[in-house]
Amino acid sequence: MTKYDTLKFSKSKGIGTLTINRPKNMNALNMQVLRELNIILEDIGKDEAVQVLIVTGSGEKAFVAGADINEMKDKNASEGREFSTFGNKVFSKLENLRQPSIAAVNGFALGGGCELAMACDVRIGAENAKFGQPEVGLGIIPGFGGTQRLSRIVGLSKAKELIYTAKTVNAEEAFNMNLLNKITESSNLMAEARLMAQSIIKQAPLAIEASKIAINHGYEMDLSHALEMEAELFGGLFATADQKEGMTAFTEKIKAVFNRQ
Repeated sequence: MTKYDTLKFSKSKGIGTLTINRPKNMNALNMQVLRELNIILEDIGKDEAVQVLIVTGSGEKAFVAGADINEMKDKNASEGREFSTFGNKVFSKLENLRQPSIAAVNGFALGGGCELAMACDVRIGAENAKFGQPEVGLGIIPGFGGTQRLSRIVGLSKAKELIYTAKTVNAEEAFNMNLLNKITESSNLMAEARLMAQSIIKQAPLAIEASKIAINHGYEMDLSHALEMEAELFGGLFATADQKEGMTAFTEKIKAVFNRQ
């Protein structure tokens, strides 16, 4: 795999761990980080050895504290638009990654950091996790999907409140508004993320992949078309070894063993 200056990646027993690695800058997102994310996500999507991806930040203070303001402040309108467009492309690549993704939020997830976490399928937060979209205080709006994903996760009115006020919320508040799936002690964060990843890995991989497609794409459709897509995906799985193994094991009261290749 390519060598990266701002990212660290490791994999073990089906779990890939992707770390934003700019701790001196609180893992702020600049163009180099985004370019490297764009490349590595392409590689991860093709890697059959990675069944679940965990995304986290380096150090104990921040998951990602936002985009790099020093890099952004002198951009003109055209450059700002290009920056947002590219960031959205990268985060959409994460959102639509073949593998399920878990954000292990170890501190501040502000601006682009909150948006990065929301592009993951599931979010687990340490007790010190903090979320927010503070962009309006900088004279801009969330530009990496925050105006869209936040409202889909927490609801329209709450998203407007958080974005309009630039409010930062703690882990408990984030959990109560469905922005976090789970809160855990900081020292236990990665263990909890790996435990959830392992519970996913035990399931049929093609069914997990089809479920992600159905949920992500169906959410944007009207119900009748979404149900048609669900039926198509459901039916297609009956032509797979995963379905034969899973249902045969169930009827024979033995543990299913799914092929990971």
